Amino acid sequence: MCGLLAVAVLLSTLLAGATQAGPEMMDPYKILGVTRSASPAEIKKVYKRLAKEHPDKNKNPGAEDMFIKITKSYEVLSNEDKRSNYDRYGQMDDTQPYGGGHYAHRHDSFHFDESFFNFPFNSKSQRDFADSKYILHFNQYVNDVVPNSYRRPYLIKITSDWCFSCIHIEPVWKEVVQEMEALVGIGVVDVGYERRLANHLGAHRTPSILGVINGKVTFFHYAVAKEHLRQFVEDLLPQRLVERVTDKNVLQFLNGWHELNKPHVLLFDQVPVVPLLFKLTAFAYKDHLLFGYVDQGLLETASLQKQFNINSYAPTMLVFKENIDKPADIIQAKGMKKQIIDEFVSNNKFLLVPRLVNQKLFDELCPVKQFHRRRYCVLLITDDEETFSSGYQAFLSFASANAKDVVRFAYVYQRLQQPLCDILMQNKDSAQSSTQQVVILERRNAAGKTFFKPVSAWNGSEEDKQRLLEELERLQRDPSILVHDAMLPELNNEFASMFLIRWIYASYDYLSEVIDDILHNNREMMPLLSLIFSALFILFGTVVIQAFDSSEDKQSKPKAKDGTKIENESPGTAGTSRPPKKNFVEVTELTDITYMSNLVKLRPGHMNIVLVLTDASKNILLSKFAKEVYSFTSLTLHFSFLNIDKHSHWMNTLLEYAQDATQIDTDEDDGGCLKMDYTGYVLALNGHKKYICMFKPVYTGEDLDGKSSEDEGGAPGGRSRPRDDHAPRKSNRCRSTSTLQIHHKLDRLGLWMERLMEGTLPRYYIPAWPGLDKIT
Repeated sequence: MCGLLAVAVLLSTLLAGATQAGPEMMDPYKILGVTRSASPAEIKKVYKRLAKEHPDKNKNPGAEDMFIKITKSYEVLSNEDKRSNYDRYGQMDDTQPYGGGHYAHRHDSFHFDESFFNFPFNSKSQRDFADSKYILHFNQYVNDVVPNSYRRPYLIKITSDWCFSCIHIEPVWKEVVQEMEALVGIGVVDVGYERRLANHLGAHRTPSILGVINGKVTFFHYAVAKEHLRQFVEDLLPQRLVERVTDKNVLQFLNGWHELNKPHVLLFDQVPVVPLLFKLTAFAYKDHLLFGYVDQGLLETASLQKQFNINSYAPTMLVFKENIDKPADIIQAKGMKKQIIDEFVSNNKFLLVPRLVNQKLFDELCPVKQFHRRRYCVLLITDDEETFSSGYQAFLSFASANAKDVVRFAYVYQRLQQPLCDILMQNKDSAQSSTQQVVILERRNAAGKTFFKPVSAWNGSEEDKQRLLEELERLQRDPSILVHDAMLPELNNEFASMFLIRWIYASYDYLSEVIDDILHNNREMMPLLSLIFSALFILFGTVVIQAFDSSEDKQSKPKAKDGTKIENESPGTAGTSRPPKKNFVEVTELTDITYMSNLVKLRPGHMNIVLVLTDASKNILLSKFAKEVYSFTSLTLHFSFLNIDKHSHWMNTLLEYAQDATQIDTDEDDGGCLKMDYTGYVLALNGHKKYICMFKPVYTGEDLDGKSSEDEGGAPGGRSRPRDDHAPRKSNRCRSTSTLQIHHKLDRLGLWMERLMEGTLPRYYIPAWPGLDKIT
């Protein structure tokens, strides 16, 4: 029995090994010859071309196997879910679970199923929604997300199983994902399983939301609402993506095709702002096309709409190439979807006859031969002088009339691409001549191996066009007419001179990010700010001090000559005329205008210190308050005052929320005066965490009757404590307490501020800040 059991274990092990070491894993991207960032339209176009090589027509050995692989690869990449699963897990079939509703990690010889630790309060539905489909791992982020972020932005949530705050934002996050997953990339990072990726992103707390674009990480700092997240995605996009076009600048916009070597796209729509979908499309194809937007609601665009006969009831998109008077392609639909726009733009990425300006464009226009599919490039070697314009126009008209899928037309400036032209024109003498030349070429590998044939000198005559047409027809029948072969050098980047402009734009974006970090991440930026201000103080502090000293010396010399001296002047202040420093801070009033910014929307870590006063006590209390809190000023503290005469209803509502804070000598208020006098109270309001700390005034001075602080200072608002033996005097003091004790109410505010900074004060949490309707 033991022997049979051992044999069974051995067989199961061998079968498992055979399953893992089965047929070699196919890469559908390599089989179809597309990149991982290829759009569905590009994949479909490549598949149609490769599917023509059917085994019934192609008798080469292995053609049937290759056709099966091509079909399977297209089946995977054309399906969004299958493609996403392959990108994440490298599996092409549906027999294996890709992610499931929980995580599953394989560690060498054992399988660790972490669902064992899924407690009921871990929000199973939340993990099913987020983790299984959008979960990110470190390698996937580096290999997929970062490269793809140069074509579309990513929205990533940082969460964990033990984050109870994450549950509160989940409904909004789910709604935003369902709305925008077709537009932007979505990712979820679980800190419990991907601590390395969370640290790489700089996410040190949960929940956090961040955006990734062009490989850069930007954190979301506002309230989690659908409108805020949508605006955050829009703010991630670079500026200058879409140009506003009107009747005045339309010619200037369209005429830029020659200098930029790009087609131009115009979107006509009724909305005053550029749609987010159009901005995202402009970002994805910014290297190939230039985008403009026409607001149909403006009078400045009426002539433009009439010129191109634009329908005002549906968005219309036009593509202009070499001919700016007539669009090369047009699309019109009431509900333009991303897939429709992507396919439309992808089919119009190049001019009819683009100029080879760099190696990247050469690789796209004249791709390397793949499988049995040949691609040919017809290249006009010319220059940018006026004498060659007629030859270029004739070449352009020939390309427009003979455009084919297997033949691409382009031109190159001999002066700017001299090494390439020297090889294609076969000798230096002809390369330096003043004639134009047409060359047909086919690239064989990425290293530069190319077969080519110079056709003849080109002047744009009908004979030249007929000769070129005959050569192309011969080429379709017999590819061996390309008798020359060479290794082509890499093309010069003609746009390298624009490096300075790109550097300026990049510097602007970097400074914007730094300013944003300073405004929202004070704790992280404090060391940097401290270093900067220390350096500034060292550099300029000495100069400023010397300037003040020199001015004091000049002012003290005339006084010394007079020989006058103040009798009661102390030695430490003799001869000093420097004005005293301001030892107070500016305090703003908390009103319905400043309510949202100074309280409700305070950034995390910030706090507003609010002094409660009346019209009668305003001047005295404000002066005292500003001096008391001066030594506690920092970037995270804001100082305001609240007029209780105007906002008593808000004050009462706030203290009703904080029931514990209002338990102020209630047992001692037996009909005493000033029962609800909040004058001199100070509230520390944390807008983000929704709690308050309260300072209750205590009288510590002495009144006209000589009462001590024990007799007067126990109760808030300066009320004297009730004593039987002083009952008649209590009423007199109540009538005069507002004038006698008003300047003493903030005597202990400094000690209270120290405890506030130490975090030792009691906090009274409230469910929500009173709304604006509570402030009258």
